[in-house]
Amino acid sequence: MFMPEFLHIGDKVALIAPSGPAPQATLERVVQSVKGLGLAPTLYPCCMKRSGYLAGTDAERARDLTDAFSTPDMKAVICIRGGYGAQRLLDLVDFDAIAASGKPLYGYSDVTALHMEMNRRGVISWHTPMPGTEWYKSLDAFTEKSLCAALFGPLPGKLVNPENSAPMETLVSGKAEGALYGGNLSVVAASLGTPSAIDAEGKILFLEDVDEAPYRIDRMLLQLERAGIFNRCAGVIFGAFTDCEPKDAAASFSIREVLCALADSIKKPVITGFQCGHTLPTACLPLGVRVSLDAAHWEITVLGG
Repeated sequence: MFMPEFLHIGDKVALIAPSGPAPQATLERVVQSVKGLGLAPTLYPCCMKRSGYLAGTDAERARDLTDAFSTPDMKAVICIRGGYGAQRLLDLVDFDAIAASGKPLYGYSDVTALHMEMNRRGVISWHTPMPGTEWYKSLDAFTEKSLCAALFGPLPGKLVNPENSAPMETLVSGKAEGALYGGNLSVVAASLGTPSAIDAEGKILFLEDVDEAPYRIDRMLLQLERAGIFNRCAGVIFGAFTDCEPKDAAASFSIREVLCALADSIKKPVITGFQCGHTLPTACLPLGVRVSLDAAHWEITVLGG
């Protein structure tokens, strides 16, 4: 895997909106939050556009994505927010050229679709909070430290939960090694049956989601299982499943019960409760990097690209 260079204070970075529309009322605070970390942001056109639930038309968002990676003085591409729409760009963009640019990509949630394209081409990308959803609100110390390491280095030695947070939990004991792939469960599940389907062979699979009822999480995990994803992967890390508990607990399985049932069936190293996803504090992940997972001791060690 190729590891893009870390940034330096003063570097120019592109802010793009490949999915949903950016928060116009807070756009100035969003820009200032990026400047506050020592970077020089440029807002690309779709950050100021709306087309229904999208930040401009597919063609406009694809143009921004392409331009951001092809402009020589832009040292990184930062997605301003998620939402929905990145998958609509996958057939409109030359991802071989984007990957060849050697620039890092930052974002999460719907940006998972873009991460998978970068990772399948051998480029490490960064699962991080985004300026339009978290940065501008002021980050906690753990998240800011993790984000600054993702932006400026160094590569973390271990991926850990913040102190005083709920501990991770072993669902299936064991050890495994592999490249860290994945992201948002809904996006990963939606990739199946397409040319962009996630490559799970020998990978450590990370999954998280938000605002999904337990039966929907169950359905998406079952879809991955029936597609052979869990047979092919080396291990699983479940992140945050935020606001996914049932409204009527008496009439539903809990998220933990759903995850435990899956873990029993795949019989590979599985941990849950890793604090990453639609939550704060949150860890930042170098997707595509090789890691080792020791599920019994809740240890995720970064081995490098």
